[in-house]
Amino acid sequence: MIVCVCNNISEGKIHQAVDAGMTSMAELRKQLGVGTCCGKCHSCAKNVLRECLSSARQTQQQGVRPVVFHPSLAAA
Repeated sequence: MIVCVCNNISEGKIHQAVDAGMTSMAELRKQLGVGTCCGKCHSCAKNVLRECLSSARQTQQQGVRPVVFHPSLAAA
């Protein structure tokens, strides 16, 4: 699902950003541009971020490390 229409940011991109270590809306704004145009996506993006962080915490507590796909590394 597209979260930020203005910058074409999907839930998947937010998941990848969290997997890469981002933990705040400020980081998502800076790195992905989420919520920097019209701002209508802010609440949805924040909810997706919270869900991703919660899921990441649960995974860490279970001792399982998530697999992170890096497209730039796959092309090499």
